[in-house]
Amino acid sequence: MLGKLLFRYLSKYRWLLLGVLLFQFASALATLYLPRLNADIINKGVAQADTGYIWRTGGFMLVVSLGQIVCSVIATYFAAKAAMSVGRDIRADVFSRVSGFSEREVSQFGAGSLITRNTNDVQQVQMLAMMGATMFVTAPLLAIGGIIMAVQQDVGLSWLIAVSVPALLIVAVLIIGRMVPLFRRNQKQLDAINRVMREQLTGVRVVRAFVREPIEEARFRDTNTELMILGRKIGSLFVLLFPVFMLILNITVVGVIWFGGIEINAGNVEVGTLFAFMQYIGQIMMGVIMSSFMAMMIPRAAVSAERVGEVLDAESSLHRTENGVVDFSNPGAVVLEDVEFTYPGAESPVLSGITFAANKGETVAIVGSTGAGKSTLVTLIPRLFDVTGGSVRVNGTDVREADVEALWKSIGLVPQRPFLFTGTVASNLRYGREEATDEDLWHALEIAQGRDFVEEMPDGLESRISQGGTNVSGGQRQRLAIARAIVHQPEILIFDDSFSALDLTTDARLRQALWRELPEVTKIVVAQRVSSIMDADRIVVLDGGTMVGVGTHDELLASNETYREIVESQLGVDA
Repeated sequence: MLGKLLFRYLSKYRWLLLGVLLFQFASALATLYLPRLNADIINKGVAQADTGYIWRTGGFMLVVSLGQIVCSVIATYFAAKAAMSVGRDIRADVFSRVSGFSEREVSQFGAGSLITRNTNDVQQVQMLAMMGATMFVTAPLLAIGGIIMAVQQDVGLSWLIAVSVPALLIVAVLIIGRMVPLFRRNQKQLDAINRVMREQLTGVRVVRAFVREPIEEARFRDTNTELMILGRKIGSLFVLLFPVFMLILNITVVGVIWFGGIEINAGNVEVGTLFAFMQYIGQIMMGVIMSSFMAMMIPRAAVSAERVGEVLDAESSLHRTENGVVDFSNPGAVVLEDVEFTYPGAESPVLSGITFAANKGETVAIVGSTGAGKSTLVTLIPRLFDVTGGSVRVNGTDVREADVEALWKSIGLVPQRPFLFTGTVASNLRYGREEATDEDLWHALEIAQGRDFVEEMPDGLESRISQGGTNVSGGQRQRLAIARAIVHQPEILIFDDSFSALDLTTDARLRQALWRELPEVTKIVVAQRVSSIMDADRIVVLDGGTMVGVGTHDELLASNETYREIVESQLGVDA
């Protein structure tokens, strides 16, 4: 997966990569050439007291060094530009793919894991692309070229290379092999700590209300400690690698000096040649170390690439129909025919045998006990989930045959848990329709019974809203969410228990305003309070995922035992 991912995204920047290869190649050649020049200065200049030769060769070495620096800087710039672009592209594609997921895929991966995959995991792949581009040419050239140049300088000492290089490789394989499973566990533990942190931040009010701070702190501490232990194990292996490499390098250098000194005394090797050989030994070791460093990064990046690839390869369960219907024959109509829905992995359906219709401008209410499937049912209408049996027809077209964008444009959804985005009141309302004027926003707020509290805010429509709307009350949040759906100007409005945080007076005024101001809009209302839906054109009663009754309030009160029990529990026997 790592190779496939890098090839897919790096191929768009092949010219940058070509520049990296050329300039890194030039930089590596310059690096390999410098020890030979240094040997010539010692052997031909210092040993023979030829000052002119020293100045000429030294000046040439300076030019080569400057060229090496320039080539290295340019190659690093090209590599950084390509790697950062790859990271940007991967993050954009992951975000785009996640945006197209249904609730099923989001639940399958988990929000915390998706965030980690689009941040930390992409960063690991991006870092490998950066380091790989800069070291891809340098490391093998330094290692292989260093061996060739060292052998040319002194064949007699080459046996030291034959001992030290395999020793380095053996150490690298042993240490890196132990790090691979730790990297995989580390990424999963990052998911866990993100999940715990997200839950605690989202449910901070519940945590405080039940005085669970010590327990939540302990849960976070346990997860954090596990991550620390894994990081310490990885770090221990990481810090062990380089000291062992340096030990082998230093032992090799000592061997070169020892045996090289014997060769010099015997007159077989010149001093400059010995110095050059030592430099080539260092370059060989550096090439092997760089290769080992790359080999150490590859397993972690491979784990991250696999996790990113899982998201990119995941297909949404909501398959978008090519050339889907955009011109609807019966705007505002909603028809469910023998609908059945089963969650993935569930043994039995959550909904079965659901059949009812809502015509344009009508109000259809859905009631039932907790767990009856009311919220699940309304998520099938905007096609957040696909039915597993039967059909849902919106605007006269099966939702599976409709163009998704056109379908969503015709529906305004107020979810059970209204969510507001960081910004202002106006920016949150215009989330429903960007071109809406201030008059449109005030009108929507007036219908949603939110105009009064927005006018009391310091900056009115431009008042700040924090993430999730935590700086406004639950009732205000619900009314802003309702106003946002109204600004959208849909043909169908779905309220998923959206009046629960409102007092009875505000609830009544809001319903009256909706019926009065939006008579042509079809309204589907999920409600716990019977008083909120008594005036509905039809009321659908659910019990255990099946429809046990449909009719007006009076009809159901007279003929449906389940509905009568709900009414009596809330309004009394004489309701």
